Amino acid sequence: MSEINLNKYSRQVLFWPQGEKNQHNLQEKTVSIIGAGALGTVLANHLVRAGTGEVRLIDRDFVEESNLQRQMLFDEQDVRDKLPKAIAAADKLTRINSEVAVVPFIDDANASNIEELTAGSHIILDGTDNMETRYLINDVSVKNNIPWIYAGVVHSRAMTTTVIPGETPCFRCLFPVFEAGHGETCDTVGVLSTAVHIIASYQATEALKLLAEESDYVRSEMIQLDVWKNDYSTFPFQYSQNPDCPCCQKKTFEYLNQKISDKLISSLCGRNAVQITPNYTSVADLSAFEKKWSRLGKVQRTPYLLRLNYNDKEISLFKTGRVLINGTDDADTAKRLYSILIGN
Repeated sequence: MSEINLNKYSRQVLFWPQGEKNQHNLQEKTVSIIGAGALGTVLANHLVRAGTGEVRLIDRDFVEESNLQRQMLFDEQDVRDKLPKAIAAADKLTRINSEVAVVPFIDDANASNIEELTAGSHIILDGTDNMETRYLINDVSVKNNIPWIYAGVVHSRAMTTTVIPGETPCFRCLFPVFEAGHGETCDTVGVLSTAVHIIASYQATEALKLLAEESDYVRSEMIQLDVWKNDYSTFPFQYSQNPDCPCCQKKTFEYLNQKISDKLISSLCGRNAVQITPNYTSVADLSAFEKKWSRLGKVQRTPYLLRLNYNDKEISLFKTGRVLINGTDDADTAKRLYSILIGN
């Protein structure tokens, strides 16, 4: 076992039911956080300060000014530098606690890579903003027997629940049908930062129970709250397991095994942007593209990507071959630009 910095974690060790043993357990664990935005930054802050062994931050996006109201690890300099969220968060967290291995992934978690990104994790934490990715996390969780903790927040409302394969209903037992287009997102109705921090703190607390190996204290219910209207409800779900669930009972893993084309194309909610991700192992030669693109418009090179201002669009090419096109939410326009600028 690794040694404990008793000075750093003294108050936490005093709290743990089994003292130093629980801290040792925590320091031997790996956590994957999918999404380093509002929920993800709160989760990462708690887990890194607590001394978790390894924290993986998986996020595809950049820091924007509108993030600063609720995404606690970012500042105005990160916006000016247009840093990837995973990198900006990892930099802050490493300065907070250098004893924790904080591993950033500037990537989109999808069916082609999520198992690799989360391999060896003891728990997966949901810091996403869309249901489809949550169904994908649920498939990975059940298939690979990795607990995960869901949380969602919009406006002043939030909810969270813990999924432990083989012990609790899975996410598809609780939410059998994926309903898109309900109209309420943070981009349409806003979000209160305190709701984010409260529900993510519940989420992180449940994670610490599992990581410290104190599972007897894990909550067997879903929490739902509205911090503005002073509403708090709990929903026991131990009898909610669906005997016909396609995930935990039939093991079909529809989201994980979905047929994927050679490129994954998705519009980013509220962003006027389209992401195109090759469905194959790819390493983009940024130097070669820098020479090619310099004739087309203003080019900016960073350690993580190459950015081109082309007509009225901003195109970002990552080392993995992933492309983010800002300035349109039309998939056909994005595909046309991708063909012109990338060439395949």
